[in-house]
Amino acid sequence: MARAEEVVPAAAGGFLAAFSGRDPRAFVPHCDPGIHYEDPVTPAPLRGCAELGEHAQRLWDAFPDARVEIAGTPPAAPHAIAIPFRLDGTHRGQIGGLPATGRRVGVHGIVYAEPAGDGRLLRVRAFFDLYDAGVQLNLLPARGGLGERALLMLRGFGLRARER
Repeated sequence: MARAEEVVPAAAGGFLAAFSGRDPRAFVPHCDPGIHYEDPVTPAPLRGCAELGEHAQRLWDAFPDARVEIAGTPPAAPHAIAIPFRLDGTHRGQIGGLPATGRRVGVHGIVYAEPAGDGRLLRVRAFFDLYDAGVQLNLLPARGGLGERALLMLRGFGLRARER
């Protein structure tokens, strides 16, 4: 995989590298003090580098070997950066009330970032398939199987009886 500093603006590369660095303060040089961050596991947007660092710490506590790497050449415009990434790690600690499974997870995602006037990141949204991560952790049924259909039925997306 490509190194962050080779394919993205410095702040964006440093931002992703900070997720692998195990230092909650590593986001500070790359993020605006008022950064607004969201991803599929944040219940509400995070504000500021301290909240982002706490979020990363929860990731590291649950996945001590977590690595976030750039997974391709991102397109960039003056006011937007899209960074494909891959997150890999082993679930060794509790997260969100779920006990450690000891299973490996590897998910692809994309970070959409808007830089502030000084180049640091002001708004960041990360997108990845949380359902796929749940399947890899053996917490959710695989797609397309009977287990997924039963889960959807329970959620109200129901299976209708076939008309003959």
